[in-house]
Amino acid sequence: MIPEGPYDPLKTEPTLYDAWERSGYFNPDNLPRAKGKRAKKYIVYMPLPNVTGTLHMGHLLNNTIQDILVRYHRLRGFRALYLPGTDHAGIATQYVVEKELKKQGTNRFVLGREEFIKKVWEWKEQYGNLIYAQLRKIGISADWSRTRFTMDPTYAKDVTNAFIAYHKKGLIYRGVRTVNWCPRCQTSLSELELEYKEEPATLYYMQYGSFTVATVRPETKFGDTALAVNPRDARYKQYVGKTLQIESISTEGTLETPMRATITLKIVADNAVDSKFGTGVIKVTPAHDSVDFQIAERHTLPLIQIIDERGKMNERTGKYAGMNVIDARKKVVDDLKALGLITKEEAYTHRVAICYRCAHVIEPIPSAQWFLKMNTLAKSALQAVTKKKTSIFPSRFEKVYKDWLAHIHDWTISRQIWWGHQLPVWFCAHNKEDKNKKELFVVANKKPVRCPFCKKCTMEQSPDVLDTWFSSALWPFAGLSKNDLNNYYPGSALITARDILNLWVARMIFSGLSTMKKVPFARVFIHGTVLAKDGRRMSKSLGTGIDPLMYINKNGADATRFAVIWQMGGQDIRWDEAAVIAGQKFCNKIWNAARFIQIRTDATLSTKKTSVPRAKTSADKKILSALTKTKKSVARDIESFAFSKALHTLYDFFWHDFCDIYLEISKHQLDDVKLVQNTRTILSSTLLQFLKLLHPFMPFVTEAIYQELPGKKKRFLMIEEL
Repeated sequence: MIPEGPYDPLKTEPTLYDAWERSGYFNPDNLPRAKGKRAKKYIVYMPLPNVTGTLHMGHLLNNTIQDILVRYHRLRGFRALYLPGTDHAGIATQYVVEKELKKQGTNRFVLGREEFIKKVWEWKEQYGNLIYAQLRKIGISADWSRTRFTMDPTYAKDVTNAFIAYHKKGLIYRGVRTVNWCPRCQTSLSELELEYKEEPATLYYMQYGSFTVATVRPETKFGDTALAVNPRDARYKQYVGKTLQIESISTEGTLETPMRATITLKIVADNAVDSKFGTGVIKVTPAHDSVDFQIAERHTLPLIQIIDERGKMNERTGKYAGMNVIDARKKVVDDLKALGLITKEEAYTHRVAICYRCAHVIEPIPSAQWFLKMNTLAKSALQAVTKKKTSIFPSRFEKVYKDWLAHIHDWTISRQIWWGHQLPVWFCAHNKEDKNKKELFVVANKKPVRCPFCKKCTMEQSPDVLDTWFSSALWPFAGLSKNDLNNYYPGSALITARDILNLWVARMIFSGLSTMKKVPFARVFIHGTVLAKDGRRMSKSLGTGIDPLMYINKNGADATRFAVIWQMGGQDIRWDEAAVIAGQKFCNKIWNAARFIQIRTDATLSTKKTSVPRAKTSADKKILSALTKTKKSVARDIESFAFSKALHTLYDFFWHDFCDIYLEISKHQLDDVKLVQNTRTILSSTLLQFLKLLHPFMPFVTEAIYQELPGKKKRFLMIEEL
């Protein structure tokens, strides 16, 4: 019998979740209605939270949506798999552990690589599973028996095999390029791992002979190898191709006394130059600007590195060597002014690239890195969406996806950190290069027993590790056991945020096509972002962050799930906690209505299949019609990812059609001997149908009521038949 009093989520939810998990029904292989090879499958791969992560509002939204889909398809008899896992998060995890070591007065270099990795594993075992416990509090029905970690031995093997396979196809190469370098993390970063912030700066107009060049980085002038103009700019057409002697400042002498020097620069024409910026002439510094590097490649210009991996001026800058970039900028500007080589200054706002992990300003520098050629892979990922092998919802994100792939650069896949998948590359310890300056290395699963080059050394493994996104791109198949690959690849749907559409989704698609010859999922749904109520980004540092556990621990998971889905009708969500209170009230409304129905039907409300209700009154007809309409509408909205609309439909049906109208009318019909039994049947069957429809959205309260119903029943509502 449903107990008196308000519904108590804090008492109910932990007990129910434990019972669900012990039942084994999160594992699709155990579902009673999904036995046999003919059973339809529905697979969702969890976007991997970082092992360093704790639950935030984005996780709440993302995982609630996925759980709705999985629970809905489980009720429909599908073999529904929700595959959970965590990402080793190379840079983020190493950063966290290094901070801990610093508190202890040591660092990774003192420990050495092997001992440092042991420390990271110790940290992972102590803190790395916290996110799993928090996800359970949301109520997600993931198959925890299949949990994967991207540094698991079997996963690591797939990562190594993928690298070797790409290398055999000629898609992986090593070369020196100007990369995005984080001086704090001491590693390269891909374009997609950068964040940007706007900063006030000064635009300096420097004299380069008869040319004036505008730049915010005068300290990089020692690495200039050319001046560039747009080929359509008539002002400078006569100079293109010429080599000029230009007055500059010397790196010799003392810091107190600026000296003049003469440099030689070629004038080149390139479409990358914006004629409207500054004077229409730019200085080309290939070693310290990615666009300039591309210009240098097109015009065979040399690279002159003048900033090192620490973000300091190197020995090529003479008296400026050892200065950090900001101090060097100030000093170079002073010296240029003293020599009359700065003609004008303007206030200027520009976007500064920062590391997505530590927020340190990025320094472009040349570095020997490993790259994955993207031309062929990008084409395959582009065709997959163009030909609808994978569909993206909402459709406007198709353009974002296609634009990125159409203008993609080769992917820098190596990172100069220690935590991660070490490259399966082995160098000759005695001879780094052959007579043609070609590096001597072997790509292999294991260290070669004998060096094929010098025949006598113990070969040394590359110290670099793979970009975390390289390994996470393999998640849809590397996350599955070999036995599961036939059953649970490819997936049905991927639910994710727009900020990793290119970082992760596109890369998973071409990785799946390259390795498995099939797209990894049929549909991709891009959901919005949960913002603060005033529209600002949620951020702990800004004081706008909100911990969803605060609401779960106070109001329950169902009320919190209700709130985030209720508000997701638009592109983004401006979080309003009033929706949590509304969700809590809705739980109580359902609880009290179910209790009322159970009492007024003499406890005949049960899980047993009853006879099909017949409409004997106009009220009967209206509620049965509304129920049919609601079932069709909810099914249609879930299939089209309109989750908020589906929830609003369910809310309106139950609160208004069922409770406000039919429940009130039923009180009179239950007193009529001719109507009593039919009214009881309608009340019972309508409530049970509603519980099934609402269960994917609010699983706890619906299951709690189901468990209080008498009758011979299946163990759980979550495996009932919708």
